[in-house]
Amino acid sequence: MQYAICSSSLGLVLVAESSGGISAVLLGDDAEALRADLERRWPDTELVPGDAEMMVRAEAVAHAIDSPAELDTEEFTLAPIGTAFQQAVWEALRQIPPGATVTYREIAERIGRPQAVRAVAQACAANPIAVLVPCHRVVRTDGQIGGYRWGPGRKTVLLQRESRMATLA
Repeated sequence: MQYAICSSSLGLVLVAESSGGISAVLLGDDAEALRADLERRWPDTELVPGDAEMMVRAEAVAHAIDSPAELDTEEFTLAPIGTAFQQAVWEALRQIPPGATVTYREIAERIGRPQAVRAVAQACAANPIAVLVPCHRVVRTDGQIGGYRWGPGRKTVLLQRESRMATLA
């Protein structure tokens, strides 16, 4: 799996690709911590720093994070690795339009598992592809933003950006 790290307005972005497409988009403030997170997620996979083309793709992901109005979800081939349940949750997340939010309960209902609210929250927390699989668009039933693997501050910024974008549309 090759990877590249670049900067965005939310800090550093690590983008990793397997032969099937993007397997990880991780956010953070420390390059070594991001690489360690990638190693933890794929312990039996050879991780190789990407070439110049990989850096261009990583910068395209960073641009999508910084400018959600310009995000074309078809631009990126995604290959997240997870259980069948996680895959169902992540696919449901990809159906949430920018500027919208849904609750964990709504996602559980959309995938036909209305009693699996906590499992949906766990699948969101396990999402290896930040922003492109928009787990940041899921909020608690009381409307509070809830948790976010990459920090509530980043989640708030993403939601505010997308809300402004939706208002302008």
